[in-house]
Amino acid sequence: MGTRRLLLAGGAVVLACPALSPALSPALASFPERPVRLVVPYAAGGNADVVARLLAPGMQQRLGQPVVVENRVGGGGTLGADLVAHGRADGYSLLVGSNGPLSVNPVLQSLPYDALRDFTPVAMASRVPLTLTVGRAVPATTLAEFVALAKARPGGLNVGSTGVGSGTHLTLARLAHATGAPLVHVPFRGGGALGADLIGGTVDGVVVELNTALGLAQGGQARILAVAAGRRAVAAPEVPTMIEAGLPGFTAASFVGLVAPAGTPAEVLAALRAAMLGALDSAEVRARIVEGGGEPSGAEDRTAAGFGAFLRDELARTREAAALAGLSAG
Repeated sequence: MGTRRLLLAGGAVVLACPALSPALSPALASFPERPVRLVVPYAAGGNADVVARLLAPGMQQRLGQPVVVENRVGGGGTLGADLVAHGRADGYSLLVGSNGPLSVNPVLQSLPYDALRDFTPVAMASRVPLTLTVGRAVPATTLAEFVALAKARPGGLNVGSTGVGSGTHLTLARLAHATGAPLVHVPFRGGGALGADLIGGTVDGVVVELNTALGLAQGGQARILAVAAGRRAVAAPEVPTMIEAGLPGFTAASFVGLVAPAGTPAEVLAALRAAMLGALDSAEVRARIVEGGGEPSGAEDRTAAGFGAFLRDELARTREAAALAGLSAG
């Protein structure tokens, strides 16, 4: 995902600093005057929804108005994203953005919005790294051994993902290309079936988020060979990164962040960013994110410029991976 050294643009909420109030513009001085919506383009219970509900109470406390999480399901995240993209650019409706609506769908689908042009980044909240996880019957304890086994076995190894065109599928395509290993893609329509088939030996490995992998590895039913992250995960410090395993720069994660409609006033964005980062930095929220296999965003992703650069990198990476997987826009 690239390492960018950008200065942290968070800090105390300016609305709560009386000493700064004389310099505030009228737009910021009166914002917010009513509830703020966090639009989650997926059903309740997923990673984006969980993160939104962790952030909402702290943001509400700092903004002084209700912060409401609203699930708008449809089109693999497209419905909710389009609602925000073409809504009023006043800071009262934000998209809880993730890979689907911001970096995957724009490459694989014809959308009613432009993921870069129609949104303004607020900040990234968290990311959960993807992993290569194998069943206990697979005689490989490292990524190198897994690659060697795939090359030695006629027909290669079967590796599952959460579906054709998913982030896990695209990461698998990148992994096969980077290692030269014959990895046969087996798409699943849900994590439950994927996990059951891994444990049962129907597939040799899976590319899944760390939180899913940790559940599969409990009790020794599966082994996590590597995480696709720039550093070892706090929730699994014993597992090497794919970079450590010999794949320079290989990172992949499910991310969650807030974006606003393009044209939202800069001072309103600053207030929203400060409230979000203040909520994110509470010990309870950080602990909950780590417990879920994720990590709160680092300094490089906490500015509009940093998160925007990340999104551009993700789109470029997705285009490359889609070409490797033989996928094109619908």
